[in-house]
Formats: sequence, structure tokens, C-alpha cells
Amino acid sequence: MLKDFFVPIHRAGWPFIAAAALAALGLFIFFPPLAWIAVLLTAFCIFFFRNPERITPQRPGLAVSPAEGLVSSVDQAVPPAELDMGTGAVTRISVFLSVFDVHINRVPCDGTITALKYHQGKFVNAALDKASEENERQLVRMTLADGRHVAFVQIAGLIARRIICNLQDGQEVRAGEEFGLIRFGSRTDLYLPPGVAALVSKGQRMVGGETVMADLNSSEAARPGEPR
Repeated sequence: MLKDFFVPIHRAGWPFIAAAALAALGLFIFFPPLAWIAVLLTAFCIFFFRNPERITPQRPGLAVSPAEGLVSSVDQAVPPAELDMGTGAVTRISVFLSVFDVHINRVPCDGTITALKYHQGKFVNAALDKASEENERQLVRMTLADGRHVAFVQIAGLIARRIICNLQDGQEVRAGEEFGLIRFGSRTDLYLPPGVAALVSKGQRMVGGETVMADLNSSEAARPGEPR
């Protein structure tokens, strides 16, 4: 039960939490009526930067969600040209994160980081399709043990202004490992290898590092979903 109440905080959040707490303290001393606003801001920063433990399914070929939030689209798209993954369309799964979702990004599957590209851009609503092409973003290509590629992209949103990616070229990574975050509302895209279908549907809620998005070793068709 203690884990439910005392969730770890990501290290990137402590400067924001400390600043808001100091502001609250100062306002309680000099102008108490506004102090409660700073208290609420402190609470929000603690909530936003929470970093709960995730249990990642362990089986070769499983690709888990790199982000927490709602699947905003499942479509066919050409991987970003910067990642040199060819011009053929593959399955792309987009996850939209609101300010209330956990914003920690996690590695979708086991592999080696073989390309990192940063693209400056706009800050339009991350839920829009054009965000994948127009918004500021961090692009990552991962090479699997069998030579296939998977790509995942951190995309800044309407009020997001900072993408944090702690990966390095040549780094060996495992599914579910934390690799970064996007501050205050964002989107994460996952590009699967050719011929691999999504096992999730639009509108489905993802748990980062836990929800299985695809089976890279299966030829199973895409799974349709419906609200119930």
C-alpha cells in the first residue's frame, strides 16, 4: 500500500517542486492569500513528475507502450526520413499524453539504439495528425537482434516545451526501461517493423512499459476494438 501513496518522483521534477514549495513558503510569510495557489502548484508538480514502478512483460518479441495515455491513432505511415528506415509505410501507433498522465517514456522492446535525431519545430496540439511532421520532436531508431528496426518519437505538445531523452547511440536497452520524458502534455509515436500489426486500438488506454502494443514475432492481424 505504501507504493500507492508514496510514488517515486522523477529527478527532473525536483527543481520545479522545490521552486513551487519555496514560493509557497514565501507567500505564507509575506502574502498568505496567494500562498494556497503555490501549494496547489507544488502538489501538481509532484503529481506530474511521479514515476511509478512498472511490471514489463518478459517474452521475446513483445513491444510495450513507450508512453502512458490514450491511443490517438493506429495507421500506416512512412517512418521519419531522418532515421533512414526506407520509404515503405509501416504501422504507426500514436499515444497522446494529457497533463494528468504519467509522462515518463519507456523503451518499447529489447535492442540497440542506432540513431538519434532531434528536430526543432512548432508546438501545435499533439493530438493532431500533423504534430508528427510539424512539432518539435526527438526521434530514436532501435535495431533488434534480428536486424529489423523499430522507431519511437517523442513529440512536444501545445504547452510542452522540453523533451528529455537520455539515450545514447550504440546503447543496449531493454523493454520497459525509462529513457526520458516530455514536460506538460505531449505525444509519443511508435513505428513497428514492416508486416507487424498493432494489437491495440484507437481510444485504448496505455500503461507505459506494461501494455503490449505488438508481437514482433507474430503474423497476427490487427485487433479491432470497440467501446463497451
